Amino acid sequence: MPTSKKSRGHKRLWKEISEWIESNKELDTNQLFNFGRHNIKVPLSEDYSTNSRSAEYKRKTRSLILKGLLDIHDQWKQALDKIGEPYYLKIWLYDNRFSNSQVVCAIGPYLDFYETTFHKPEAQKEIDLSSYGALTEQMKELTWQYAWDEEHYNNTSLGEIEEYETENKFYASRRWFKKRLKKSYRKMNNSNPESEIKEYHSFRYGTVWIGGKD
Repeated sequence: MPTSKKSRGHKRLWKEISEWIESNKELDTNQLFNFGRHNIKVPLSEDYSTNSRSAEYKRKTRSLILKGLLDIHDQWKQALDKIGEPYYLKIWLYDNRFSNSQVVCAIGPYLDFYETTFHKPEAQKEIDLSSYGALTEQMKELTWQYAWDEEHYNNTSLGEIEEYETENKFYASRRWFKKRLKKSYRKMNNSNPESEIKEYHSFRYGTVWIGGKD
């Protein structure tokens, strides 16, 4: 039986991912020292365009990418340990929006830059490591913290009507935002009285597991 188009597409995608993993195992120290931080995001194949992002990666592809994130994290840790100064190094593992997952590191003035990136509820949960199959043991080598995957909007996010191509697009965006406000969200006031941003609305999409080695 001839190989199906779908099978050929998967093999090509897996090859792309394997090449992505190998090309990023070595930490880009120039990027890190020049900017104080560095990250590597999950690659999006041409088959996973912005319009079809909701499809996300599944099963073997997802496992292959996660294995890559774990291996990249371990290789970067070895490099950072040789630098001889404090550093931040974590895997951000998104559950519902897996394609947002990444490995992130920082040093110097950006050491604490990422500590407030995510909302971490007081009622913490434990990651279910038994659901990661062959990667369970490697996942156990990291300590995982529970946080929320959110998108943030403020009172200026929608912009002004003249910033849109058409009035219809502006009013459509405003209707979407008003509809979204009817669902649950976190609201925070801006502590800076001089800012035009008065409040923030944070809409939750899922969970982010923040993993690292102490």
